[in-house]
Amino acid sequence: MSRIRQHVRGTRRTATAGVAFATATLLAVSLSPAAHADGRPTRATAIENAASALLAHASSLGLTSAQDTSVRDVIVDKDGTQHVRYDRTYRHLPVLGGDFVVHLAPDGAYRSADRATRQAVSVPSVTPEVSGPQAAGLAVNALRAANLGEKLKQVKAKPELVVDALHGSPRLAWRTNAAGLDSLGNPVARTVLTDARTGAQIDAWDSIETATGDGASLYSGTVPLESTQSGSSYQLKDPTRGNTYTGDAEGKTDLCFFGICFSRAPATLFTDADNHWGTGTTADRASAAVDAQYGTDETWDYYKNIHGRNGIAGDGKGSYNRVHYGSNYNNAFWDDSCFCMTYGDGDGTTFGPLVALDVAGHEMTHGVTSKTAALTYSGESGGLNEATSDILGTMVEWYANNSSDTGDYLIGEKIVKPGFGKAALRFMDKPSKDGSSADYWSSSVGNLDVHYSSGVANHFAYLLAEGSGAKTINGVGYDSPTYNGSAVTGIGRDKAGRIWYRALTVYMTSSTNYKGARTATLNAAKDLYGASSAEYNAVAAAWSAVNVT
Repeated sequence: MSRIRQHVRGTRRTATAGVAFATATLLAVSLSPAAHADGRPTRATAIENAASALLAHASSLGLTSAQDTSVRDVIVDKDGTQHVRYDRTYRHLPVLGGDFVVHLAPDGAYRSADRATRQAVSVPSVTPEVSGPQAAGLAVNALRAANLGEKLKQVKAKPELVVDALHGSPRLAWRTNAAGLDSLGNPVARTVLTDARTGAQIDAWDSIETATGDGASLYSGTVPLESTQSGSSYQLKDPTRGNTYTGDAEGKTDLCFFGICFSRAPATLFTDADNHWGTGTTADRASAAVDAQYGTDETWDYYKNIHGRNGIAGDGKGSYNRVHYGSNYNNAFWDDSCFCMTYGDGDGTTFGPLVALDVAGHEMTHGVTSKTAALTYSGESGGLNEATSDILGTMVEWYANNSSDTGDYLIGEKIVKPGFGKAALRFMDKPSKDGSSADYWSSSVGNLDVHYSSGVANHFAYLLAEGSGAKTINGVGYDSPTYNGSAVTGIGRDKAGRIWYRALTVYMTSSTNYKGARTATLNAAKDLYGASSAEYNAVAAAWSAVNVT
């Protein structure tokens, strides 16, 4: 692992006339049952009861002769209580914030209502001073700005005149839906609300429709996934996490020399008809995509909820995954130039698909490192770079609290096959168990491959979190030794992770070595817990236990 709706419409007349029309319409279907078999009123009955309530309570609901109403939703409780939700228009224009819910007793009697706004819905004129094309142009500019200046293609905008009662006193406004394709051909959309008199932006929000689905993964069981609805299908793209998405590399590879790429493997966005992704087996190409997307979700959430970091670069913008890269490719890697993770399928003998949760956390953490300390990928700095991904990737696994892939201090344990000869890629409690990694610092540790020199920091992090000696955690046995024979008492994973993250993002630089890492983590512990704290002392003790003094 290297840098491993259906709307039920009422009427379009005045409130009073509209209700009368709705009641008259319902009389035509009065032969339908007035109640379900269990005695509850039917939807039609609830609408009829609500129509009567609108006639009787028009004044308190703010309904006037300039307004129409339409039913949006109906809920009938088990005890027969009815809740009918309405939208309203003003002079045939939709009213944002004009919606209300009428609550009725089981017998249909009016109880109360909840209104989105208590203000009288009225505007002096429904003739705009800002034209529709002008509003469209303003919305397109807002869409481009929201996408960080990315060059968008096929951009279109559709303005609609509305009455805005959501943002203070009701006013005439343009609600414009602007949409286009990003550089990868993925849809982006934004709804912009513009004052139809002044042209000032009132509000704006992303308007790609999202949906919560689930996926059957290879390693983590069935997991929830946020997707993007596109017509009648779904895309494996998460607008709630910076539009992070997963694509199929289709067995192809990149053509890159000396850091310059002449062509890249594709990242063909995964789509699905029912929003239930994968089968949990490699026979379905989407199963590996489920693992990769789930891994990015959990990593995003870990950094945001634990460290307050909004995305890998801290800018709220998502990265993307490529799965099924190459042929029997035994690796996974992060690439700064594409801001993406790439996963091979493994050869099936030593490795399975390299899309396990801790691998995802590991790879995305390389991105965090590149945007913060940018630790040079060689010598002791390179070891610290790899260790940072192991340490914080492990914290992601613990954070996820997934019963199918429980937290541990083993790196890549889910992807290894019996042919690998070991239970995991790396072991944080005693790194030398992999046959190559260093347990302790020495003057020659910087000469090792960075995946092996990382052992010193991995060992430090385990000791800081859990302490030395034999113990069983989540069913896994550990027995962590110390260089100086000392007994180290751990301070817990949460504190250890917070200290390492602060050291990385505040104190480490591209050239930080192990001595510098000791200083950086002590400074971080002092910032977080105080210079005389048990946490500060534990950091010092754990570094001494791996011979960094």
